[in-house]
Amino acid sequence: MVEHHLAKVDVESSSLFSRSNFKNRCSSAVFFVITATVKASDFFALPASLVRFAPFFPAEIAPWLWLKKIGAALEATEFGPNELVIPPGVYLEGRVYLHPTVKLPAYATIIGPAYIGAKTELRPGAFIRGNVIVGEGCVLGNASEFKNCLLLDKVQAPHYNYVGDSILGNGAHLGAGAICSNLRLDQGEVTVKLPTGVVGSGLRKFGAILGDKAEVGCNAVLNPGTLLGPRALVMPSMAFGGYLPPDTIARTRQTITTISRRD
Repeated sequence: MVEHHLAKVDVESSSLFSRSNFKNRCSSAVFFVITATVKASDFFALPASLVRFAPFFPAEIAPWLWLKKIGAALEATEFGPNELVIPPGVYLEGRVYLHPTVKLPAYATIIGPAYIGAKTELRPGAFIRGNVIVGEGCVLGNASEFKNCLLLDKVQAPHYNYVGDSILGNGAHLGAGAICSNLRLDQGEVTVKLPTGVVGSGLRKFGAILGDKAEVGCNAVLNPGTLLGPRALVMPSMAFGGYLPPDTIARTRQTITTISRRD
């Protein structure tokens, strides 16, 4: 559920109204803008496989606030020694926990801190780049990169994906080449575009929040600050940003023309 509130904002002190032309016209005005409270529980629930991290991820706060807590959750958790036989081509650096049932490829790079849960499969060329928590039964694909992210149970990111500063809910799926873009071109604060208005995230890097069983088609790009509700679906080969409600499909239509070859 999205809760709406009226917030009193002073133009002189608010970053929401920092554009100089706007301030020149309205420098002494006071406005009421609509903000929204979005809860992590609207998108997913932390699974039993990750219960040890539960104190760091309260269900009642905005889901993007979980991103700030991934590093702290890993730092506060004691890892036992890895029991897996590490293939020569798998490079480990820093604090890395691999459940004994993790399937490792012939080559990959895992830079800690990182926690990889039971029955998860890492495929060739996977690059885990610090502050990564992965639940049970996930697939982290070939030539895919993961950085400061939380993957709940049964997430599939199997082919050429980038998952940066993002949270993927239980059973979420990224098609081949799908990208969670996490940085604005102007490198400013990432905002969240809700039906009720724009909300500041307080984050410079923030990719996407995918609810349980949300899906993203092949070669789609999720713009920074994207929220996909549970079972929402973004069709292939498109860019999407903002909020997609649960059980909703985002698609584009293009006109295709054909001509005869002249050679």
